[in-house]
Parts: sequence; C-alpha cells; structure tokens
Amino acid sequence: MTAIHGDRVRLRPIGPADRARAREILATPEVARWWGEPESEIESIYTAEDGFRCYVIEADGAVVGLIQSCEELDPQYRHAGIDIAIDPGFHGRGLGTDALRTLAGHLFDQGHHRLTIDPAAANEPAIRVYSKIGFRPVGVLRRYERAADGSWHDGLLMDLLAGELK
Repeated sequence: MTAIHGDRVRLRPIGPADRARAREILATPEVARWWGEPESEIESIYTAEDGFRCYVIEADGAVVGLIQSCEELDPQYRHAGIDIAIDPGFHGRGLGTDALRTLAGHLFDQGHHRLTIDPAAANEPAIRVYSKIGFRPVGVLRRYERAADGSWHDGLLMDLLAGELK
C-alpha cells in the first residue's frame, strides 16, 4: 500500500507510529460524538481485515485526520465504503473534502463502480461535505448506531457511482 496524493492532502497508510495521534483525533469530543469510544476504534483500525485500509491524512506535513476504506470483494457485489475523521482544529479548510475526493478517485481507479458512506443522520456538516463531492442520500438506516449513552440513533446511507465524483 502506497501513499495517495490529492490536491492538498496526502493519504499515507497508517503505521504503528501514528497510534497516539490517531487516538488524539478520535478522542476529541467533536469526533468521538460520531465515532465512539477511542480505544475500541483504535483497535479496529489496527486490526485489519481483507479489503480494509486505513490512511492518515497529512496536510503540510501534519497528520490532520484519518480516512479508511472497506472493500466488498465478492465480484457480484464489489463496492467500497469510506469513513473519515478530521481533527476539529482543521475543520472548514477543505482538507476532508480533498481527502474524500482523493480516496474516492483511487477506489474508482481500482475498479469499484460504487462507493458508500453512512454518517449519522444528525451529522449535517458531514452530510454537506459528502454531498459536495457527489454522494447522494439513499435512505435512512433506522436505529443504526449505538451512542455512548446506550441510545440508538439513525444513520444516513449515501452512495456515489463512478462518473458522479465532483
């Protein structure tokens, strides 16, 4: 796995030296609200399964976030899903948009015809970013994720087809 270059970011495969910074990003209240408990998230990032890739997002040499893809490898259903987390100190600068566009382009170049992303239905800022690069709502995933307090909240399934990337 090699680095992928965007207009403003570089996506580099996550390594052991990135663990502390990844945990720091996932532990920020703005990210943990949507991602969940940082320690279990870190373990899932470092416990790679076939088709799973995690990258750190670098901008100007600093790690500003994480982005991952999970590929469905069955040829009949081949597609990939994406997840992203940006350090709140770097929100609003277009880095997440560039990272998403970069990884989406890479996945399409690898032969995927469809990508999905599934933000919390209440995460309006994320939904705006995903829509900006061409993701479209497919439907609401009712009681999709468990929050830290044990309650369930809805997700929004969005997808992007090859040729729709903006």
